[in-house]
Amino acid sequence: MAKFKFKKGDTVEIIAGDDRGTKATVLAVMPKKNKVIVEGCKIAKKAIKPTEENSKGGHVNKEMPIDASNVRKVEA
Repeated sequence: MAKFKFKKGDTVEIIAGDDRGTKATVLAVMPKKNKVIVEGCKIAKKAIKPTEENSKGGHVNKEMPIDASNVRKVEA
């Protein structure tokens, strides 16, 4: 298995998709799935059920994984 190019905290640029051109930091990496989670990119609205901690439930915005081939490391 090849070495994964990205690590948490790296600055990357999105090179494909709706967020093309966005520069942000990596929040998490998933080398086995070849995906990264980038701060503020590929936002999805997720429904949350009511629980004891969150009595109302509702919706929350969450960053979803992006394929590593769609991001490029930017020199800081």
